[in-house]
Amino acid sequence: MSWLAAVTVLITGFFGSAEFASTAFVHPIIRKLDPDTQLLFEKGLLTTFGKVMPFGMTLGVILTIALAVDHTNYFTISAAIALVVALIVTIFGNVPINKATGDITETSASKKFLAMRRTWDRYQLIRGSLQVLGFVLIVIGVTLSV
Repeated sequence: MSWLAAVTVLITGFFGSAEFASTAFVHPIIRKLDPDTQLLFEKGLLTTFGKVMPFGMTLGVILTIALAVDHTNYFTISAAIALVVALIVTIFGNVPINKATGDITETSASKKFLAMRRTWDRYQLIRGSLQVLGFVLIVIGVTLSV
């Protein structure tokens, strides 16, 4: 396995799994909390996930495109497409909602906040699923290239 393939598998596996786990396991629990606690929790996540994930997701896209050029097959090309779409969904869907959440100064969650976060959940399901799909496609593509 080339260094590019190994680094791409590691980066996309870590960040894709983190996003999918957020979708499948973390946010469903957050939604069961009272609205004010949801607001506090979401603002807290912006200080952790919100700082690390943009770098990791972007790096994953760059590496995957490079991998698709270096190890061209249906799976690596499909992985690159999936991760590019996930990044587009993130930039135009999740990021504006995260910014609006971060700008909230009140400690009480409004109905607008709750509706906004349900929209975010839909975007998160799309991007988290695409990221884990991209990772799986990378693993298959790299395995077939060996």
